[in-house]
Parts: sequence; structure tokens; C-alpha cells
Amino acid sequence: MAEVNRQLPNLVPVMKHIREFNFRLIARLAGMLMVVMAAAMALPIIASIYYGDGEQFDLLLSAILMMVIGLFARNILGRRASYELHEKESFWIVAVSWITVPLAGAIPYLMTGTLSSFTDAAFESFSGFTTTGSSVLVRLDDVSKGLMVWRSLTQWIGGLGLIMFVIALLRKLNIGSAYLYDAEFSGTVQRKLHPRLSTSVTYMWLVYIGTTVTLFLLLLLSGNDFLTSFNTALSVVSTGGFQISDAGIEGMSNLSLWWVTSFMFLSGINIALLFRLVTGHGRDLFRSEEFRLYLWVFLTAFVLCTLAFVLHGNPVLQSINYSAFHLASTVSTCGLTVTPPLHWPLMASAVTFILIIIGAMSGSTGGGLKLKRIVLLIRYVRNYFTRMIHPNVVFTVRIDKNIISDEYINKIFAFVFMYFLFIVGGSFILTLCDLTIPQAVCMAAANISNLGPTPILGEVGAHITYAALPAVAKWTLILLMLVGRVEIFAILAIVSPAYWRR
Repeated sequence: MAEVNRQLPNLVPVMKHIREFNFRLIARLAGMLMVVMAAAMALPIIASIYYGDGEQFDLLLSAILMMVIGLFARNILGRRASYELHEKESFWIVAVSWITVPLAGAIPYLMTGTLSSFTDAAFESFSGFTTTGSSVLVRLDDVSKGLMVWRSLTQWIGGLGLIMFVIALLRKLNIGSAYLYDAEFSGTVQRKLHPRLSTSVTYMWLVYIGTTVTLFLLLLLSGNDFLTSFNTALSVVSTGGFQISDAGIEGMSNLSLWWVTSFMFLSGINIALLFRLVTGHGRDLFRSEEFRLYLWVFLTAFVLCTLAFVLHGNPVLQSINYSAFHLASTVSTCGLTVTPPLHWPLMASAVTFILIIIGAMSGSTGGGLKLKRIVLLIRYVRNYFTRMIHPNVVFTVRIDKNIISDEYINKIFAFVFMYFLFIVGGSFILTLCDLTIPQAVCMAAANISNLGPTPILGEVGAHITYAALPAVAKWTLILLMLVGRVEIFAILAIVSPAYWRR
């Protein structure tokens, strides 16, 4: 009892600080996102009516339910919310948004009866919003057209980020937008396109939408039907990687596959650099050290994998085509797959696994550790060893001629450590669910990188039946998807006792 009495004074300021949190604003913003999701249901409903799949009423009911929940959170729980937002609350908004919206996104799967288990519906929804692309659906051709559109929309909405909706639509936040922006892109230095942050985010959305529309039109002109082109464009540009049918991406023409390959590679590039490219400042793209490394990594991996496939007896043209598609899909963490060559070399497995961990460029829709973090860590370690030989020499870590602070480097070290810790922990839990160690490691690494199923060790990775996994394994993978997409810190912050202290 004496010990409890000694601890009570320490809890008082913590509880007081919790009461001072702007929970009304958190509820209001989460509700606003829910309303946006309900409005987005209009497209699946229209598709359902047009194709006559008979599920338009179930989808309409799902939209109404989302709207009711969103309006309740926005207008009741968030009533009279102050738009004064502090840094700590920004982590709450990011975490709450990335949990509640995917949970609500599971409603259409349940209402249409496509998935009867809440765990399966949540898995499919989280996989979509986090742009992972893992799926528990076994026969895609049996899924209604309307629900397939919703499935594609979830990954497109989550591609640029849920919080980007808030910043673009709600200008009342002022300085609070910067806190949300930093929380969404925690661990990376994201360049801004305009002094006003909401305008900068609006430009990002314009590039994102423009890239999607461009790919959609190219696929349509390449002989694909409207729905296939639409769903594929949403899947590729968001780097979500949901397959569109049982035949997958292979049901499209060779020209379409090359368009998909090109746009998967583009989608792994920082969207701010793409904006500079389309506005006539293409030199900025090649001035970026991260982009030059991104290009070098892709080309090196392409040469190594092509040679490995050819030397193992596969046809030259097939090796070239497959290596380009597979590596663009992997480095961008899109995760779309086609049938691999008959003979799978170990070199291809090694290159694939390295690309899964590295991931795409910072500020892109791709996942993974991000190349900018890798560059900064390598330079910091290089400087550290140089100082061991020349202790009086002063070094700084730079990228694109900008000096990076030690505080930021420490944050990257913490991020990388937690990243691998989640892979190890997730792999351990998956092995307890009767998966082999290679399967567990490949699955954990692919899902935390938001890549989803992809050929890693030959057949291991590409042909994983997630539907057969037990509920514990599915929720473990959902957690990995979430921390990979939100980039760990926002989730860890709100469960840390130190976070709640003043």
C-alpha cells in the first residue's frame, strides 16, 4: 500500500495532461475522414449498378453506416472542437485515423457477404489502405464488380496517406498541419512544394491524380476494358498491388505490362520530385542523390537478376521481361506478380530480399526502410570509422548538400532497430502458427514493407494462401502492415508512458 501511495503523486500530472488533450479535435478529424470514405463509396455503388452484380444495396447500406459513424464522431464527439493542435496530439490523430478508417473499410466486405469473418474483412481492408496487397480472397473472379472497385479505392486512398486528406481539406489547422505532416512522414525529411503546407499537399494530390489518370488512359488505349484499366491504375500508382482477377496482371497485353512496369518504377519516386519533373524542372530529379541511388539500385539489380536467370537456363527475352517487371514491382513495394521463369536462381532471391528491406524513395507511395535512411546511415557509419583514425577531424552527414542533424540520425537508428525488431517478433509469432522459418521471415518482411506476396525464395512468397492462416497470424500481419505504413513512431508514441507526461 505504501508503494501505491508513493506512485499516486506521479500519476496525477499524467492524468491531468490526458484530460488536457484535444480529444474533440481528434474525434472530429477522424469523423471527417470517415465521411470522405462514405462519399468514396459512390464509385463502387455506381459500378455495381452498371454491371448489375446485385450488391448495390449492400454497398449503399455500408456507405450509410460509414456516414453515420463519421457524422457522429465529427458532430457529436468532436462538437465545439478547438483547432489548436499540438505535436503530441498529431501522433494520436495519425494513429487513430490509420486504425479506425481501415476498420470501417471492412464493412463492405461483411455487408456483401464476400467475407464472413471480421478478421478476414479487417485483413483485406488494412492490406488495402496500407497498400500492402496481401489478400484472403481466394477467387477474385467471383467477387462483385462494385466491391472490386472499393477494394482498389482503399489502396489508392491510402497510397498518398489518409492525413494528406486532412491537411488538404482543413486549412483551419494552420501550424497544426505541420505537426500532422511530420507525424505522417515520421523518420524522413519530406520536401515541401509551397510555403503554405496545405497548398503543397494539394500539389501532391494533383500529381498523384494526374499519374493515375495517365496510366488509366494508356491501359485503356492498349486494348483493356474500362474496369480492368481503372482498377489496375489505382493498384499500380498507389503501389498497393492488389491483383484484379484470377488471371492477374498476365491477362493484359504485353504493351500493358510494360506500361505497368514503367509506372511501378515511377511510383517509387518521391512525389515532390515528380511534381518538379512535370512542371519543367527535370534537372532536380537527377540532382537528387536519393533518386540517383534509386536508379542505380534498380539497374544493378536488373543486370544481376537477368544474368542469373539466363545462366540458369531460362530464355533471354523472358529473363529480361520478368526481371524488369519483378524488380520494378519489388523496389517500389507494389507487389504485383506474374509467372516466374521455370528455373529460379538463388541470386534472384538474394536481390529480391535486399530490395524488400530497402524499399522505395522517401516521400513516395512505396514502403520499406526508404533509400534516404540507408544513405544517411551508411554515411554516418563511414564518418564514425574515419574519426577512429583521425579523431580531430570534424565530419557532417550531408545529403543533397544539406547538413543532417545528429538528432535526426539518432531517430533513423531507432527506426531501423524497431523495424528489424518487428520483423523478428512477427516472424517468431508466425512460426508458432505452423509456418516454416523461411515462410515466416519472408512473410513478415514483405508485409512490414507493405509489399505483400512476391517471389522471394522461388515459390516461397508468391503463392501464400493468407486465407488459410489462423486469426493470430492475420492480426500479427495487420500490425506489421500498420507499423510499416505509419512508420512505427506514431503507434509506439501513444502506448509509451513518457508520451503522456508533460
